[in-house]
Amino acid sequence: MASVPFSLPPDYWQTISLNKKDLEFISTYLFENETPLIEKELVPVLVNERIRTEREELVNKQRSIGKVYLPEGHYHAGESLVFPALDWKKGKIAGLRPGANPTIGDFEVIEVEFDDGTSRLFAAALAVHKLNQPVEISIDDQMLNPENVIKTHGLELEQKLEEALSADENLVKVAARWFPRALLVDINVGQLNLAEAVLDEAAAGKPLTTSALIEQLEISGNVNPKLIEFSMNHALQEDGRFDEVGPAGEVLWFLKRLEPQDVQQIPIPLRYIEIPYDRSHLTREMLALEADLNDELADVLDLVPARENQPPAGEVGEVTISLNYPHWRAGTLPVSARVRGLFPTAFESPRVRFTLVDGQSREEIPAWVVRPHGYVSGLGALYQKYGLIPGSLVTIARGKKPGQVLVTPRTRRPTRDWVRTVLVGSDGRIVFAMLKQNLTAEYNERMVVAVPDPSAVDEAFEQVAKQHLPFEQLVAEMMGELIKLNVQGHVHAQELYSALNIIRRCPPGVLLAFLTSSSSYKHVGDLHYRLAETEAENA
Repeated sequence: MASVPFSLPPDYWQTISLNKKDLEFISTYLFENETPLIEKELVPVLVNERIRTEREELVNKQRSIGKVYLPEGHYHAGESLVFPALDWKKGKIAGLRPGANPTIGDFEVIEVEFDDGTSRLFAAALAVHKLNQPVEISIDDQMLNPENVIKTHGLELEQKLEEALSADENLVKVAARWFPRALLVDINVGQLNLAEAVLDEAAAGKPLTTSALIEQLEISGNVNPKLIEFSMNHALQEDGRFDEVGPAGEVLWFLKRLEPQDVQQIPIPLRYIEIPYDRSHLTREMLALEADLNDELADVLDLVPARENQPPAGEVGEVTISLNYPHWRAGTLPVSARVRGLFPTAFESPRVRFTLVDGQSREEIPAWVVRPHGYVSGLGALYQKYGLIPGSLVTIARGKKPGQVLVTPRTRRPTRDWVRTVLVGSDGRIVFAMLKQNLTAEYNERMVVAVPDPSAVDEAFEQVAKQHLPFEQLVAEMMGELIKLNVQGHVHAQELYSALNIIRRCPPGVLLAFLTSSSSYKHVGDLHYRLAETEAENA
């Protein structure tokens, strides 16, 4: 079968811009199917329709060129033809005569003069010939192959589709699904008030599915159940009393007023005032440390050097982290690049309600993933139960059940060890001392710090915030305190990171870049630093 050598521009799918016709088609599709869909489900609909219309245009373009030469055709002198096999060259028949070949029977020979001045002879009136089949668009063109287009450009098309649909006032989006506004079933204020009461009392502190709410509200009628469910979701979404807290693929509703305060607002120890810095100062060794620290403020998924036999973040089944002071004090866990795949996520919901499991007692713990700010709330009681301190090791693992997450403190028999201990001086500033403490869990020696009086440290934290002390001054103060505890007169960057975060929230990249670029500190190897003036005095 012959094929048209026309195709789409090479960058067609990269530069595609959704037009009014595209949006009308998708809106009609949703209207006729009465099923809310996510962008990923709508992309094939868009691609197939675009390919259909583009094929039609290509065929029309081919036909507009002129009459196509086929060996079976009967022609006359002066007639114009186009020749697919000659890259669609145009020519005019200058003459014709009977053909002479006993093996193929009667036929004609036409002489064609082309626009470039050349001429050639072709067979005509020939009933049997391989070129007699109709011309069609090639099915092998990858630009017109839906599966290939979706595989290659699917994610990009999803983003463009989301932007275009968001600008269409005739469509609404709930729990990542789109639907025509005109088909929404009316959910009145009384029904929403009843939904609040159901969540307040019947849920026993747990979120409910939309279908469970509809069942208790006794909403019915001769309407597609999917329409009722979507309409209910939309009404709840538009009402400020309700919060959609389900993981991806599941819609769950909760009352905002019942959510813990540290879910609605970032806990004070985790609040970070951004400090501009230049990541080009960070070495591969520093980037590796940044990843090991599992700080949610350092999104280093694509920045960490590849390590041998290290699985992708989404495939990791277990990660052990060292609790830093901010998360220990807030009763939270960081959702860093390395552990992100272990926790439930969502298409849109900023807060996801789920259940953690104590890996030792198997007790279930209500918890929340606060996605915009990268932390998990709800672990304060667990930390107190096992006597954890900053620097304690905690293992996070994927459970056997879907969506289940196990948190296991690495406990041990209680022993008294010498560890860095944070105290608050008479001037309200923190100091460090090596004191014996009763430790009940394994710990990271460079991160560990005992906190006998957390309330006093909170006051010191607030004082620093009110005084707006410069970052450079705080680093110098922490460096000076830690050097007192080390006879060698130097401090590892991880120790400094741990200490600094007691008094001011700071991601590791900021501190590492500062140490590298500041003339006040001297790198003495293996991410150990000393004060530059001390180096000069000892010379």
